[in-house]
Amino acid sequence: VQLQASGGGLVQAGDSLRLSCAASGRTFFGYFMGWFRQALGKEREFVAAVGWSGGSTYYADTVKGRFTISRDGAKNTVYLHMTSLTSDDTAVYSCAAKIGSRAIGAPNEYRYWGQGTLVTVSS
Repeated sequence: VQLQASGGGLVQAGDSLRLSCAASGRTFFGYFMGWFRQALGKEREFVAAVGWSGGSTYYADTVKGRFTISRDGAKNTVYLHMTSLTSDDTAVYSCAAKIGSRAIGAPNEYRYWGQGTLVTVSS
């Protein structure tokens, strides 16, 4: 299984950015795809997740209303559309996959991980 995250970059506060996570290597029926982020010196934190089959979505309170997670089954890709970015959103963003929605926000519940993509928001 491979998860390939992309789309990070340097943006200004208030800007928008869309991250992509291309998934391959298996069918993801029944899986949930998550985005996590880790800022320098901080622990990894849950950002958002989406059910691959039914499309249920979950968000951290810190991004609710600003970030939108979605998936495109035909392209085997999960997106994270981020708006109203602030310097607090600066982090390395990684995508991951797990079976089922239990403990959706717990990193150790995710079986597959992709490499991260850096998002830097200048204020």
